[in-house]
Amino acid sequence: MKKTVFGLTMLAGVCAFALSASAQEDRFAKVEIKTTDLGGGVYMMVGAGGNLGLSTGDDGAFLIDDQFAPLSTKIKAAIAAHSDTPVRFLVNTHWHGDHAGGNENFGRDGAIIVAHNNVRKRLSTDQVMKAFDREVKAAPADAWPVITFADEINFYQNGQSIHIFHVKNAHTDGDAFIYFEDADVLHMGDVFFNNMYPFIDLGSGGSINGVIAAQERALALVTDDTKIIPGHGPLGNKADLAETLAMLKVARAAILKTIAEGKTVDEAVAADPLAALNEEWGKGFIKPERMVRSLYADLSAGG
Repeated sequence: MKKTVFGLTMLAGVCAFALSASAQEDRFAKVEIKTTDLGGGVYMMVGAGGNLGLSTGDDGAFLIDDQFAPLSTKIKAAIAAHSDTPVRFLVNTHWHGDHAGGNENFGRDGAIIVAHNNVRKRLSTDQVMKAFDREVKAAPADAWPVITFADEINFYQNGQSIHIFHVKNAHTDGDAFIYFEDADVLHMGDVFFNNMYPFIDLGSGGSINGVIAAQERALALVTDDTKIIPGHGPLGNKADLAETLAMLKVARAAILKTIAEGKTVDEAVAADPLAALNEEWGKGFIKPERMVRSLYADLSAGG
Protein backbone atom coordinates (compact mmCIF):
# COMPACT_ATOMS: atom_id res chain seq x y z
CA MET A 1 0.00 0.00 0.00
CA LYS A 2 2.81 2.42 0.87
CA LYS A 3 4.33 2.11 -2.61
CA THR A 4 0.95 2.66 -4.27
CA VAL A 5 0.22 5.80 -2.28
CA PHE A 6 3.53 7.41 -3.18
CA GLY A 7 3.06 6.32 -6.79
CA LEU A 8 -0.35 7.98 -6.96
CA THR A 9 1.13 11.14 -5.46
CA MET A 10 3.73 11.19 -8.20
CA LEU A 11 1.10 10.54 -10.88
CA ALA A 12 -1.12 13.32 -9.57
CA GLY A 13 1.87 15.64 -9.59
CA VAL A 14 2.72 14.89 -13.20
CA CYS A 15 -0.90 15.37 -14.25
CA ALA A 16 -0.94 18.75 -12.50
CA PHE A 17 1.48 20.13 -15.14
CA ALA A 18 -1.41 20.27 -17.58
CA LEU A 19 -4.00 21.88 -15.29
CA SER A 20 -5.06 25.52 -15.29
CA ALA A 21 -4.08 27.71 -12.34
CA SER A 22 -7.58 27.48 -10.79
CA ALA A 23 -7.70 23.72 -11.30
CA GLN A 24 -4.29 23.37 -9.66
CA GLU A 25 -5.52 25.38 -6.68
CA ASP A 26 -8.42 22.94 -6.28
CA ARG A 27 -6.15 19.94 -6.81
CA PHE A 28 -3.80 20.98 -3.99
CA ALA A 29 -6.38 22.41 -1.59
CA LYS A 30 -6.33 19.38 0.71
CA VAL A 31 -2.60 18.69 0.57
CA GLU A 32 -0.84 18.80 3.92
CA ILE A 33 2.87 19.46 4.33
CA LYS A 34 4.24 16.91 6.79
CA THR A 35 7.64 17.44 8.40
CA THR A 36 10.04 14.88 9.88
CA ASP A 37 12.90 16.00 12.14
CA LEU A 38 16.14 14.32 11.00
CA GLY A 39 18.34 15.97 13.63
CA GLY A 40 20.84 18.83 13.47
CA GLY A 41 18.17 21.29 12.36
CA VAL A 42 17.55 19.29 9.17
CA TYR A 43 14.07 18.13 8.14
CA MET A 44 12.34 16.14 5.43
CA MET A 45 9.06 17.62 4.20
CA VAL A 46 6.40 15.75 2.23
CA GLY A 47 3.42 17.23 0.38
CA ALA A 48 2.53 16.62 -3.26
CA GLY A 49 5.41 16.14 -5.65
CA GLY A 50 9.04 15.67 -4.76
CA ASN A 51 10.22 15.40 -1.17
CA LEU A 52 11.74 18.56 0.29
CA GLY A 53 14.77 19.06 2.48
CA LEU A 54 15.11 21.90 4.98
CA SER A 55 17.90 23.22 7.18
CA THR A 56 17.13 25.84 9.83
CA GLY A 57 19.21 28.00 12.13
CA ASP A 58 20.66 31.46 12.66
CA ASP A 59 21.78 31.78 9.04
CA GLY A 60 18.24 31.42 7.71
CA ALA A 61 16.21 28.65 6.14
CA PHE A 62 17.97 26.55 3.50
CA LEU A 63 15.44 24.71 1.32
CA ILE A 64 15.84 21.85 -1.15
CA ASP A 65 13.15 21.88 -3.87
CA ASP A 66 9.71 23.52 -3.59
CA GLN A 67 7.12 21.26 -5.24
CA PHE A 68 4.26 23.00 -7.13
CA ALA A 69 3.49 26.73 -7.12
CA PRO A 70 0.03 26.39 -5.49
CA LEU A 71 1.70 24.77 -2.47
CA SER A 72 4.14 27.61 -1.78
CA THR A 73 2.00 29.22 0.92
CA LYS A 74 1.61 25.91 2.75
CA ILE A 75 5.32 25.14 2.43
CA LYS A 76 6.22 28.59 3.79
CA ALA A 77 3.90 28.04 6.74
CA ALA A 78 5.48 24.65 7.44
CA ILE A 79 8.93 26.22 7.31
CA ALA A 80 7.83 29.02 9.66
CA ALA A 81 6.96 26.40 12.26
CA HIS A 82 10.67 25.56 12.48
CA SER A 83 12.41 28.76 11.38
CA ASP A 84 12.17 32.40 12.45
CA THR A 85 13.56 33.49 9.09
CA PRO A 86 12.33 32.97 5.50
CA VAL A 87 14.16 30.91 2.91
CA ARG A 88 17.60 32.37 2.20
CA PHE A 89 18.84 29.72 -0.23
CA LEU A 90 16.76 27.38 -2.40
CA VAL A 91 18.50 24.47 -4.13
CA ASN A 92 16.84 22.61 -7.02
CA THR A 93 17.75 18.94 -7.42
CA HIS A 94 16.60 19.18 -11.07
CA TRP A 95 14.18 21.13 -13.27
CA HIS A 96 10.88 19.19 -13.12
CA GLY A 97 7.79 21.10 -12.00
CA ASP A 98 7.02 18.86 -9.03
CA HIS A 99 10.40 19.90 -7.61
CA ALA A 100 10.93 23.44 -8.96
CA GLY A 101 7.38 24.61 -9.60
CA GLY A 102 7.44 27.00 -6.66
CA ASN A 103 10.67 28.71 -7.68
CA GLU A 104 9.00 31.90 -8.84
CA ASN A 105 7.15 32.38 -5.55
CA PHE A 106 10.25 31.82 -3.44
CA GLY A 107 12.44 33.84 -5.80
CA ARG A 108 10.13 36.83 -5.55
CA ASP A 109 10.38 36.57 -1.77
CA GLY A 110 14.15 36.98 -2.05
CA ALA A 111 15.35 33.38 -1.92
CA ILE A 112 18.59 32.83 -3.82
CA ILE A 113 18.00 29.91 -6.18
CA VAL A 114 20.90 27.51 -6.75
CA ALA A 115 21.10 24.65 -9.26
CA HIS A 116 23.20 22.90 -11.86
CA ASN A 117 23.85 24.83 -15.10
CA ASN A 118 21.44 22.63 -17.05
CA VAL A 119 18.58 23.36 -14.66
CA ARG A 120 18.80 27.07 -15.50
CA LYS A 121 18.99 26.23 -19.20
CA ARG A 122 15.87 24.07 -19.05
CA LEU A 123 13.85 26.42 -16.83
CA SER A 124 14.66 29.41 -19.02
CA THR A 125 13.67 27.81 -22.33
CA ASP A 126 10.67 25.87 -23.63
CA GLN A 127 10.97 22.13 -23.04
CA VAL A 128 9.19 18.99 -24.21
CA MET A 129 8.50 16.16 -21.77
CA LYS A 130 8.74 13.36 -24.34
CA ALA A 131 7.62 10.74 -21.83
CA PHE A 132 4.26 12.49 -21.53
CA ASP A 133 4.17 14.14 -24.98
CA ARG A 134 3.75 17.52 -23.32
CA GLU A 135 5.30 20.93 -23.91
CA VAL A 136 6.53 22.88 -20.90
CA LYS A 137 6.85 26.62 -21.39
CA ALA A 138 9.85 28.46 -20.02
CA ALA A 139 9.44 29.58 -16.43
CA PRO A 140 9.39 33.31 -15.55
CA ALA A 141 12.79 34.85 -14.88
CA ASP A 142 12.15 34.98 -11.14
CA ALA A 143 12.12 31.17 -11.18
CA TRP A 144 15.57 30.79 -12.73
CA PRO A 145 18.59 29.85 -10.61
CA VAL A 146 20.87 32.83 -10.05
CA ILE A 147 23.81 30.74 -8.84
CA THR A 148 24.74 27.73 -10.97
CA PHE A 149 27.56 25.20 -10.95
CA ALA A 150 29.03 22.63 -13.30
CA ASP A 151 30.34 20.03 -10.86
CA GLU A 152 30.05 20.97 -7.20
CA ILE A 153 29.53 23.80 -4.75
CA ASN A 154 29.74 24.06 -0.95
CA PHE A 155 27.63 26.01 1.53
CA TYR A 156 28.27 26.58 5.22
CA GLN A 157 24.94 27.38 6.82
CA ASN A 158 23.29 26.82 10.19
CA GLY A 159 26.30 24.96 11.53
CA GLN A 160 26.23 22.53 8.62
CA SER A 161 28.81 21.84 5.94
CA ILE A 162 26.62 21.30 2.89
CA HIS A 163 28.22 19.65 -0.12
CA ILE A 164 26.25 19.85 -3.38
CA PHE A 165 27.47 17.88 -6.36
CA HIS A 166 26.28 17.02 -9.84
CA VAL A 167 25.69 13.45 -11.02
CA LYS A 168 25.71 13.11 -14.79
CA ASN A 169 22.84 11.98 -17.00
CA ALA A 170 20.94 10.14 -14.30
CA HIS A 171 17.28 11.15 -13.80
CA THR A 172 18.01 14.19 -16.04
CA ASP A 173 21.12 16.03 -17.21
CA GLY A 174 21.00 18.46 -14.28
CA ASP A 175 20.70 16.32 -11.16
CA ALA A 176 22.33 17.35 -7.89
CA PHE A 177 22.85 15.54 -4.59
CA ILE A 178 22.88 17.62 -1.40
CA TYR A 179 24.80 16.16 1.54
CA PHE A 180 24.58 17.69 5.01
CA GLU A 181 27.87 16.35 6.31
CA ASP A 182 27.40 17.20 10.01
CA ALA A 183 23.80 15.96 10.20
CA ASP A 184 24.65 12.99 7.93
CA VAL A 185 21.63 13.54 5.68
CA LEU A 186 21.74 13.04 1.91
CA HIS A 187 19.04 14.36 -0.44
CA MET A 188 19.22 12.46 -3.75
CA GLY A 189 16.32 14.03 -5.65
CA ASP A 190 14.73 11.81 -8.28
CA VAL A 191 17.89 9.78 -8.77
CA PHE A 192 16.45 7.71 -5.91
CA PHE A 193 12.83 6.52 -5.94
CA ASN A 194 12.52 4.55 -2.72
CA ASN A 195 10.55 1.28 -2.94
CA MET A 196 9.42 1.64 -6.55
CA TYR A 197 10.57 1.66 -10.16
CA PRO A 198 12.05 5.06 -11.04
CA PHE A 199 11.02 7.52 -13.70
CA ILE A 200 14.05 8.23 -15.88
CA ASP A 201 13.54 11.27 -18.09
CA LEU A 202 15.31 10.15 -21.26
CA GLY A 203 14.18 13.30 -23.08
CA SER A 204 16.02 15.44 -20.52
CA GLY A 205 19.28 13.53 -20.76
CA GLY A 206 18.54 10.83 -18.20
CA SER A 207 19.76 7.22 -18.51
CA ILE A 208 19.67 3.98 -16.55
CA ASN A 209 23.46 3.75 -16.63
CA GLY A 210 23.67 7.26 -15.19
CA VAL A 211 21.20 6.42 -12.42
CA ILE A 212 23.18 3.29 -11.51
CA ALA A 213 26.48 5.19 -11.51
CA ALA A 214 25.00 7.96 -9.37
CA GLN A 215 23.54 5.50 -6.88
CA GLU A 216 26.89 3.71 -6.67
CA ARG A 217 28.51 7.06 -5.86
CA ALA A 218 25.93 7.72 -3.16
CA LEU A 219 26.33 4.22 -1.71
CA ALA A 220 30.06 4.81 -1.36
CA LEU A 221 29.38 8.06 0.49
CA VAL A 222 26.75 7.04 3.03
CA THR A 223 26.99 4.97 6.20
CA ASP A 224 24.49 2.78 8.01
CA ASP A 225 23.49 5.87 10.00
CA THR A 226 22.90 8.19 7.05
CA LYS A 227 19.33 9.36 6.49
CA ILE A 228 18.55 9.49 2.78
CA ILE A 229 15.80 11.73 1.39
CA PRO A 230 14.57 10.26 -1.90
CA GLY A 231 12.86 12.28 -4.61
CA HIS A 232 9.78 10.12 -4.03
CA GLY A 233 8.94 7.52 -1.44
CA PRO A 234 9.59 7.25 2.30
CA LEU A 235 12.75 8.33 4.09
CA GLY A 236 15.48 5.83 3.23
CA ASN A 237 18.79 4.49 4.48
CA LYS A 238 21.84 2.73 3.08
CA ALA A 239 20.09 -0.65 2.98
CA ASP A 240 17.18 0.82 0.99
CA LEU A 241 19.57 2.39 -1.49
CA ALA A 242 21.58 -0.82 -1.86
CA GLU A 243 18.39 -2.78 -2.51
CA THR A 244 17.25 -0.28 -5.15
CA LEU A 245 20.64 -0.33 -6.83
CA ALA A 246 20.64 -4.13 -6.97
CA MET A 247 17.15 -4.07 -8.50
CA LEU A 248 18.22 -1.61 -11.19
CA LYS A 249 21.21 -3.75 -12.14
CA VAL A 250 19.00 -6.83 -12.46
CA ALA A 251 16.48 -4.86 -14.53
CA ARG A 252 19.21 -3.51 -16.80
CA ALA A 253 20.64 -6.98 -17.39
CA ALA A 254 17.19 -8.40 -18.15
CA ILE A 255 16.46 -5.74 -20.78
CA LEU A 256 19.92 -6.04 -22.33
CA LYS A 257 19.24 -9.76 -22.71
CA THR A 258 16.03 -9.12 -24.66
CA ILE A 259 17.89 -6.69 -26.91
CA ALA A 260 20.70 -9.19 -27.49
CA GLU A 261 18.09 -11.79 -28.43
CA GLY A 262 16.83 -9.48 -31.16
CA LYS A 263 13.42 -8.86 -29.61
CA THR A 264 11.48 -5.77 -30.58
CA VAL A 265 10.20 -3.58 -27.77
CA ASP A 266 6.73 -5.09 -28.05
CA GLU A 267 8.20 -8.58 -27.94
CA ALA A 268 10.22 -7.57 -24.91
CA VAL A 269 7.07 -6.35 -23.17
CA ALA A 270 5.29 -9.60 -24.03
CA ALA A 271 8.21 -11.62 -22.62
CA ASP A 272 7.85 -9.81 -19.26
CA PRO A 273 11.59 -9.74 -18.49
CA LEU A 274 11.03 -7.97 -15.16
CA ALA A 275 8.52 -10.53 -13.85
CA ALA A 276 10.69 -11.40 -10.85
CA LEU A 277 10.78 -7.73 -9.79
CA ASN A 278 7.30 -6.47 -10.56
CA GLU A 279 5.50 -7.61 -7.42
CA GLU A 280 7.85 -5.66 -5.19
CA TRP A 281 8.77 -2.69 -7.38
CA GLY A 282 6.03 -2.24 -9.95
CA LYS A 283 3.19 -0.78 -7.88
CA GLY A 284 4.31 2.85 -7.97
CA PHE A 285 4.01 5.53 -10.63
CA ILE A 286 6.07 3.58 -13.16
CA LYS A 287 4.28 0.33 -13.98
CA PRO A 288 6.14 -2.77 -15.29
CA GLU A 289 5.35 -2.24 -18.97
CA ARG A 290 6.46 1.38 -18.83
CA MET A 291 9.68 0.36 -17.08
CA VAL A 292 10.43 -2.19 -19.82
CA ARG A 293 9.72 0.29 -22.61
CA SER A 294 11.80 3.02 -20.99
CA LEU A 295 14.83 0.82 -20.37
CA TYR A 296 14.55 -0.75 -23.82
CA ALA A 297 14.48 2.69 -25.48
CA ASP A 298 17.45 3.82 -23.44
CA LEU A 299 19.64 0.73 -23.75
CA SER A 300 18.83 -0.02 -27.41
CA ALA A 301 20.02 3.49 -28.22
CA GLY A 302 23.30 2.82 -26.45
CA GLY A 303 22.29 4.49 -23.17
